[in-house]
Amino acid sequence: MSFTYTAELPLGDHTVFRLAGLLVAERQRRGTRDGTRTLSTLEQAVMVLRLFCDGTRTSRLFKDHGVSRSVGYRYLHEGTAVLAWQAPDLREALMRARIAGYGHLIIDGTIIETDRLRIPGPTEGVDLWRSGKISNHGGNIQILSAPDDGWPLWVSDARPGREHDSTALRASGAQPILEEWAADLHEVLFDLGYEGLGSPGGPLATAYKKPKGGALTDEQKAHNRVHNALRAVGERANALLKVTFRLLRNITIDPWKIGLVAKAALVILHTEHRRTA
Repeated sequence: MSFTYTAELPLGDHTVFRLAGLLVAERQRRGTRDGTRTLSTLEQAVMVLRLFCDGTRTSRLFKDHGVSRSVGYRYLHEGTAVLAWQAPDLREALMRARIAGYGHLIIDGTIIETDRLRIPGPTEGVDLWRSGKISNHGGNIQILSAPDDGWPLWVSDARPGREHDSTALRASGAQPILEEWAADLHEVLFDLGYEGLGSPGGPLATAYKKPKGGALTDEQKAHNRVHNALRAVGERANALLKVTFRLLRNITIDPWKIGLVAKAALVILHTEHRRTA
């Protein structure tokens, strides 16, 4: 079977067909009658994937695919949603990690930028979505990754960019689930942005922080070198998602939906590489 615009997609046909299949199921669920949609599910899938992979401007997408602005956005939102619904929750991701035999996992946060208008935060003069990490507005996404190559296993919902990683992780509800994982002779590695959530050498592990006006011991320095080397692999997960999907470099939708987009991107990545853990 052939379809339009596949030359622009850096993806295998199986990824396109999987999304098309999800869209078929969604149209059946909604009771959509045959012949009432402008695009077939295959054409809709291609349009959605072009947005994710190439970051193609929506005006260009709608023109290329011959749909109006309102219909085009409905197609894009529908495609994003059906993908995101396939994303693993944290317990599912940890179960897969257990089956894969991972002894430890890595949590790291990333900010996905947005051009949305300013929204007042709880602190006067501080925008809700303004992140000091990137000096711009964005959503804080937490990513769980594998220990060998930083393969992303799970992504959280979005939290406002002003929140620190530890706050965002707690708000996601992930902490008690990770504590259960760690209680079963596993470890989760964090950087110092999660200070207070874990401890050096504990199952929820952080590095030692240099005391104010003091210095780390040689043993603490040695611990930090090992910890940081193991944890740094997790930064590849952030880079992999943003390099693969241009859409994740800057998102202009409602910032609360950034997590939905990140989950959809994770499903595309898992599908394309036929790997979930």
